[in-house]
Amino acid sequence: MTKWKIIGFFIFGSIIALTLVIALWFIRPNTSQVDPSLNLEVWEAVRDGMHNSNTDMVYFNNYFYLVHASSPYHFATPECKLIVWRSKDCKQWEKLSTIQIPGEDIRDPKFLAIGNKLILFVLKSIEFTAEPYSTAYLISSDGKKWSSLQEIAHKGWLFWRPKTFDGKRWYVPAYWHEHGKAMLFTSTDGTSWEPVSLIYEGDRCDETAIEFLPDATMISTQRLEYSDSWIGDSRACTGIRIAKPPYTQWAGIKDYSTRLDGPALFAFNGKIYAIGRRNPYTPGLLNKYGSILAKKRTSLWLVTPEKLVWLSDVPSAGDTSYAGYVIRGNTLYFSYYTSDIHHDYPWILGMIKESPIMMGKLDLNVLEQLAYTKQ
Repeated sequence: MTKWKIIGFFIFGSIIALTLVIALWFIRPNTSQVDPSLNLEVWEAVRDGMHNSNTDMVYFNNYFYLVHASSPYHFATPECKLIVWRSKDCKQWEKLSTIQIPGEDIRDPKFLAIGNKLILFVLKSIEFTAEPYSTAYLISSDGKKWSSLQEIAHKGWLFWRPKTFDGKRWYVPAYWHEHGKAMLFTSTDGTSWEPVSLIYEGDRCDETAIEFLPDATMISTQRLEYSDSWIGDSRACTGIRIAKPPYTQWAGIKDYSTRLDGPALFAFNGKIYAIGRRNPYTPGLLNKYGSILAKKRTSLWLVTPEKLVWLSDVPSAGDTSYAGYVIRGNTLYFSYYTSDIHHDYPWILGMIKESPIMMGKLDLNVLEQLAYTKQ
């Protein structure tokens, strides 16, 4: 065999080996770690071939309401729209309305049911990289007919999920559209908001969630990116901060077990839990937290002032997370989106593939027991 044939075989073999490695990376089986003790029920709510994402839920006028973004892909596009549904049982969904902004992207919807009105906060974007620049809202009495879109008074602040401790005064965390700051706002009517305090500043802070402990102490998580590199950042983590009323003084820690993207915090029996994104790998050169080449999961967490405690994945892969939820008695109903759960796509592939909206259901007493064993 000549030298050139040997070189040719080597090059051909290298190409085949590289192709197989890439194929295995992109289509390998899913390895989500769902704790069997949860007896978790999961089913598809929406599958229509679109890249569905960014969900939220609320219970309003004896119905479950669901909203999510529908787009050809993860990135910002004027084709993106929000779809609102309602259901009596979270399994049979009635499509109520479609919301779109001509010439702009719309995403990250968040419900607020206050009195006899349903408010929907949305983030507006025009950059392909899906960097929102403003929060707007619409109001409805039934989810079918909505008011015209109105901008919030505090331009540049991007609202996350509103919460109340007493049913009278509401609080909402918001992050600055250029990243690096998280602010707490308050309101009694859901539309007129006033700033309370700066929750966090620095570290390219963005998506920020809040919840209340039984003594009205507020706990907050922050997605700390540190940079916008497409391969992530080795410093990326989750901020956890707490404040007592009147919520003007914040203190806390950083947790490096994940970067909790798309956080949804909820309370049960005096403890705080989260549904958010998990990074199920040891960060490396090309797959630091936030890397488009890394795997992602939607997971359940216990949130304490000292740390995040991972409890379980839910079936998920690729582009996933951004949950909504409703608690009815001791039962948690939650929505999220995910790429095909039978494979383990890296995030970048998930962002261009279709993704259904999933529903989950579990007994919160069982989740509490799991948290007790894992603390």
